Amino acid sequence: MTVKLGIVMDPLESIKPRKDSTLAMMYAAQERGWRVFEIQQQGLFVNNNEVLARHREVRVSLDETAWFTTLNTTSTPLADFDLVLLRKDPPFDMEYVYTTYLLELAEKKGLLVLNRPSSVRDCNEKLYALQFPDCCPPHAVSRDPQILRDFYEEHQDVIFKPLDGMGGASIFRVGPGDKNLGVIIETLTGHGQRQAMVQRFIPEIEDGDTRILLIN
Repeated sequence: MTVKLGIVMDPLESIKPRKDSTLAMMYAAQERGWRVFEIQQQGLFVNNNEVLARHREVRVSLDETAWFTTLNTTSTPLADFDLVLLRKDPPFDMEYVYTTYLLELAEKKGLLVLNRPSSVRDCNEKLYALQFPDCCPPHAVSRDPQILRDFYEEHQDVIFKPLDGMGGASIFRVGPGDKNLGVIIETLTGHGQRQAMVQRFIPEIEDGDTRILLIN
């Protein structure tokens, strides 16, 4: 029996096919003979305690100029899928939280959802790493501008980043004597209203990094 794979993700039109790992997963599933369905965040809804989705079945390719073709579009219960992958990119806002609630409702009724919605909700991409301090550079997290400034004064060459971003968005490297320090801290913290992270810069990052995706 053919496996039906649903993927909650950003619109296929908006991705960068050369480096999008979700597209690679879709292609790998398709090569195994699975049927692949794109589900956008706004397509999830509940009717009488049943979670449904408006989705489109697609055929994907590795052609960077035409990486998908829509086969059909319809709405069905999420329970019709064999499994659903949660691959929506940040920002992790309240709409993202609501998405995890809807998927969790479907999960409790027997649907296999990967990663678990509760885990995605609880494990912030930036803060979860702090549970493994031996793997982290010196760092600080605060909404207090003075605490962030003090860390910068100690280390001089640092990286500032938001807690809810991805893909390098709003990440700033600040070196010795940088005159933009104040405005960077103001922007990231919203004048002290949002938590932000600062880390000591690691020169080795210029050699690139390696990311491992585990699918079990």
